[in-house]
Amino acid sequence: MNFTIEHAGGARDSFGNYKYRILEDGHLIAHYWHDYRGDEHGIDFVNGTSDLWPVGRMIEFVQGGGPKPLTLSEKAIAYLNSKLGR
Repeated sequence: MNFTIEHAGGARDSFGNYKYRILEDGHLIAHYWHDYRGDEHGIDFVNGTSDLWPVGRMIEFVQGGGPKPLTLSEKAIAYLNSKLGR
């Protein structure tokens, strides 16, 4: 399975949450968010379940940003596989 993460787009308040879509083989499986400081983060799966702090800190879930493409960390991929029953 191939997981990707992308910005959800849309305008954001200066202190608002950053929002992302997580896709598996091009199909939406979850919405991920973190606050503007990266202190709080969570995930809402399309099946209705959600978790706060899915793995450690936000920087342990999402990698890249700025000039580098966004990717999911190995911990994030392991977490997603676990939540999806793999």
